[in-house]
Amino acid sequence: MRQLVIGIAGGTGSGKTSVTNKILDRIHQTENVVVIQHDSYYRDISDHGGKSSDQINFDHPDSLETSLLVHQIKDLKSGKSVEQPLYNFATHSRMKETRVLQPKDIIIVEGILIFASEELRNLFDVKIFIDTDADERLLRRLKRDIVERGRSIESVMNQYVSTVKPMHLEFVEPSKRYADIIVPRGSENIVAIDMVVVKIESLLKNTIGQK
Repeated sequence: MRQLVIGIAGGTGSGKTSVTNKILDRIHQTENVVVIQHDSYYRDISDHGGKSSDQINFDHPDSLETSLLVHQIKDLKSGKSVEQPLYNFATHSRMKETRVLQPKDIIIVEGILIFASEELRNLFDVKIFIDTDADERLLRRLKRDIVERGRSIESVMNQYVSTVKPMHLEFVEPSKRYADIIVPRGSENIVAIDMVVVKIESLLKNTIGQK
């Protein structure tokens, strides 16, 4: 089985999921797609040597078990199903339940740091970076963390200043140079998304032809 593996990266709140959804709407291949979030592979809080959540840098690559993601993508590419971990952002812990992923023609991986890992980015046939203005990304992050994760404005801002912004500058922004395609303004950039879709459809035809 020869799949097309697509990596979609970008800073926090850049609109990665929105871009993914618009791509899926256009390629009409949703039944043949599996979408994987790098966030699901956060390490359990117990793996951080007794540190409390406010002492952990969740924006550093070491906070994620990327090696497991790499292993599971390779399994999917070889036609095997995998059990993806599920992460509880309120308790910063791995849940007992897992999500079973089946191998599909298209594997899409989303994440802030997916291009920072050489082993992971080497698995991607297409690397897309969503380049969104920093102020807009911050506003989206505030809304998400307050509404979806029950956090206070103060805690979100403290984290942004202490780890999110520094780690973005150290790891995320430099990883943009590995992208094959850069999409400015995220999901608002319909022209860029349409160009991405044309490229994906072309590669997909070649991929299916190799089966």
